[in-house]
Amino acid sequence: MHSWGTIARIRQFDFSFFALKSWLCLLAAFVWSMFSVAAHAQTTTYTNSTDGAVNESATPCTTSGYLTRNFTVGTSYTVSNVNIGVLLAHTYRGDLLMYLRSPSGTRVQIFTGTGAGANNFNVLLDDAAGTSVTSHSSADTATSGTSVPPYQRTFAPANALSAFNGQNAQGTWQLQICDRYNQDSGNFYQADLFLTQTPTNYADLALSKSVSNSSPANGTSITYTLSLTNSSSSTQTATSVTVADSLPLGVSYVSHSGYGTYSSGSGIWTVPSIAPGQTRTLTITATVTATSGATVTNTAEVTASSVVDSDSTPGNGLSSEDDYSSATFTVSGTRTAGTPPSLSAVCLPINQTLFDWNTRSWTAGAVNASYAVTNIGTIIFNISTNGTFVNSTPDDTSDNTGGFGGSEQALYQYLEYTNRDQVATTVLTLPTAVPGLQFGVFDIDYAANDFADKLTVTGTFNGSPVMPVLTNGIANYVVGNVAIGDAGSGGSSADGNVVVTFLSPVDTVTIVYGNHSTAPDDPDGQAASIYDFTFCNPETTLSVTKISSLISDPVNDASDPYAIPGAVIEYCILISNPGSATATSVTATDALPANITYSAGTMNSGSNCATATTAEDDDATGADESDPFGASISGSTITATAATLGPSAAFALKFRATVN
Repeated sequence: MHSWGTIARIRQFDFSFFALKSWLCLLAAFVWSMFSVAAHAQTTTYTNSTDGAVNESATPCTTSGYLTRNFTVGTSYTVSNVNIGVLLAHTYRGDLLMYLRSPSGTRVQIFTGTGAGANNFNVLLDDAAGTSVTSHSSADTATSGTSVPPYQRTFAPANALSAFNGQNAQGTWQLQICDRYNQDSGNFYQADLFLTQTPTNYADLALSKSVSNSSPANGTSITYTLSLTNSSSSTQTATSVTVADSLPLGVSYVSHSGYGTYSSGSGIWTVPSIAPGQTRTLTITATVTATSGATVTNTAEVTASSVVDSDSTPGNGLSSEDDYSSATFTVSGTRTAGTPPSLSAVCLPINQTLFDWNTRSWTAGAVNASYAVTNIGTIIFNISTNGTFVNSTPDDTSDNTGGFGGSEQALYQYLEYTNRDQVATTVLTLPTAVPGLQFGVFDIDYAANDFADKLTVTGTFNGSPVMPVLTNGIANYVVGNVAIGDAGSGGSSADGNVVVTFLSPVDTVTIVYGNHSTAPDDPDGQAASIYDFTFCNPETTLSVTKISSLISDPVNDASDPYAIPGAVIEYCILISNPGSATATSVTATDALPANITYSAGTMNSGSNCATATTAEDDDATGADESDPFGASISGSTITATAATLGPSAAFALKFRATVN
């Protein structure tokens, strides 16, 4: 059995998988703009799908060497945003250069020939993307039959397309493509130019956020200040503005003050109105709950407005827009890896069972499996994701070893996430509850501009929630049942480890692996491994209680009976199993005292005293003995039986007797 108290040092998570961002968000914004002018500016798409060879030339590219594709705009309007998507096939993409030229002559280099030997280009270039196309190293899909949009990937261009903002759209726009080396070849298939028109009536909302202390101690008070400004150049007063600012894990809400209303439950700040040139302010006071060394980031974004914002889209989650802002602090002190609680507090080592991935086999790419475990029964794993599993995972591998050595295996999951909301969910279902269990998760860490791991673990027992204790490594911090990566760690290091311990009965465990709000819009590829499980063996814990109540006596009113001769008493015997294993062949007996005589034919059974209404006869034979409880009397001894009694289950036997 492995000792979780010896978790140690550092690693760097360095997988080089780059952003895969869906075009659907932009398309949805475009469609909405066409039907709701009050909410969004109008975007028009101009397409050129004339196939043509990407000409090769000597270095450097010259005017005669460009493949030029034109987009003709016949309407005069002012541009507030420009995006362009390009689909072309080309071996060794690093040979290519691309430029976009406006009718006024402004020319922006949008691609500088990155990706080296990777092939093809199927990319939407958008200033609002979280990752630059200069980091694009993967091959794209591009054939004459490839349909776009949506484009396969979204990146920010090599140079900002905002250089065109404020220009008149009318005239001919040109996409210029050049192969600067006379070696590889390619073919252009399609490009889409997306021009957004500056609306006549608009409010230009900008949000800023700050925190009062950049290095507070755990338990101290901090203040967040949000300032929302409507530019003096705006033409409209914005009303019914909402700003989303849900406090992050690591701080606890105390109070707030400022203009409008704020709900600490929903995290919504409602701003009734904000005129051109006006600033509205909200302050939120909170207490720091994160551990030493934790980096806590609080983000806020405008989510709704009565009028269109000239340069931002409310609620789209893009950190590059000026209606989005964040503030970060790092809790003072040095973080050390935590020491997990010992399962011995629940069960002795002799009563523990280890599920070791080194002795198990998982079919690569499978999303469910079941295993027979001694003392437990058949346990079942089910895995799902709204991201994409890659590298033939899930699988039982040694890609992450958590500092336990190169041959140590764990259930490895490698995922491609295209937005912060995507997660992978692993559900472990046990055939019966266990009094406690402990397992590890490797590689919960962080990489700047790439990902920020977030691990959430919950359990249930007979359908009721059960919360575990999470213990941090050096590369993550823990708040409740959530661990957040905020430092780098390598696959062979223990720094990214998290230990999960259940100290009370549990029969289902749900492990959710995704991204914290500090991750980029497109978090890219990341991985985690679920390590060995140590179970406390299931056990039964039977208890018996007996209650009585006077029903009547032969003298007094029924509402106030006394225990005198002839009085009728109702008894209920309740047998409970608060343990985590199923008890079998349960028998309870009750010897009646000499001054009590059983009232024939009064025995009833059920799951508790209030619902004990199933009639039982007085003998120990017949169908009534297993429906599912049995009861009988022999002489003056009452006997109650149950073939099985599961975890947290109970059965009751109710009967009457007369005082002699």
